[in-house]
Amino acid sequence: MRILLLLTTAVTVISVFYRWRYRIMNTLLAIRYIRKIAVSLSMNMPALRHRILPNLFTNHSTN
Repeated sequence: MRILLLLTTAVTVISVFYRWRYRIMNTLLAIRYIRKIAVSLSMNMPALRHRILPNLFTNHSTN
């Protein structure tokens, strides 16, 4: 019975987090300290850094 309760609770928590994942992420990233940590960790990943940085500094004008 206890295992069934734990399993049901875990599935419920996971489904709530999955359903509200963007709202939770936006709420957490609204905190400055957590946002700084997230940016610094993501910039330490070479694959992510090489994919994002060139797009930030290219000229997208159509002239």
